[in-house]
Amino acid sequence: MLTMTTLQRLWKASAPLTAVGLLMVVVLAATLVAMAVDGSTILGAPTWLKPAKFAVSSAIYAFTVAWIFTFIPERTRLTAIVGWITAVVLVLEVGIIDVQAARGLTSHFNAATPLDAALFGIMGTAIVVLWGSAIALSAALFRHRFEDASFGWALRLGMLLTVIGQASGAFMTAPSREQLEAARATGMLVSGSHTVGAPDGGVGLPVTGWSREHGDLRVAHFVGIHAVQVLPAIVWLTAPLGSIVRRRRTVVVAGAAYFGLFAILLAQALSGQPLFAPQGAVLIALAVWGVALLLGSVFVVAGRVNGANGGAVPMMASR
Repeated sequence: MLTMTTLQRLWKASAPLTAVGLLMVVVLAATLVAMAVDGSTILGAPTWLKPAKFAVSSAIYAFTVAWIFTFIPERTRLTAIVGWITAVVLVLEVGIIDVQAARGLTSHFNAATPLDAALFGIMGTAIVVLWGSAIALSAALFRHRFEDASFGWALRLGMLLTVIGQASGAFMTAPSREQLEAARATGMLVSGSHTVGAPDGGVGLPVTGWSREHGDLRVAHFVGIHAVQVLPAIVWLTAPLGSIVRRRRTVVVAGAAYFGLFAILLAQALSGQPLFAPQGAVLIALAVWGVALLLGSVFVVAGRVNGANGGAVPMMASR
């Protein structure tokens, strides 16, 4: 939970990102109100659901990047550039999504009119710029020496996997064969989709909207982009394991397991299989992953491990 002290530290680390994080909280509240009074839908989902989800995601990412900056206070130029790029892109993305929702239209993959295509193009370009800034931040983390080595590696691997997760969004932007065939007659009205094996807008899971009948690239994308929050949290939660060696083992096992799950979910979506109905090679891969995770967990906790206590995980660096 964000306390006033935490917000002050985040503001000191990056005022633009902290301001955007707070702005997104306000946007979330506004979209929830809009959802309550506006019963319209877009592709079968509530019109204001997507703006609400992106407000939440953008707030989390803004606060997370500002939090990461607290660990590299010496990189003032990098944090200033990355902070401003991230802040501007998040506001631009959510702003376009909200504008299109207000118009009763989809924001992603919409090429029905020159305006729609231009807005989607702006979003795509902005995300590529954001991705580049995330890569730069990842490189800075790999060059930084952390007092707590285990936590440092969790943060590095988490950010690296987040960058990979962000890149997986590129699979969504490629037009399908059906879209290309339709474009010959009507022009390109839709370019890309979340769903593999059917058009977007089918039966979806509550809140997320992930397809229940076909592959959905958003599942792996979601898992990937949140690695930077999950892996450090795992290190924090497993701090009672005590020894430095066990905490390092935790980072290795957690990082490998997380990437493995991401890769399996991506392969599952690309093969057109629903999240809760894996088949064939995907099902076998999930079984192997589960066994490997179990063995990895045994490797972390079993056996006698010598070494001093690893100390508390620094959830916020002092400035």
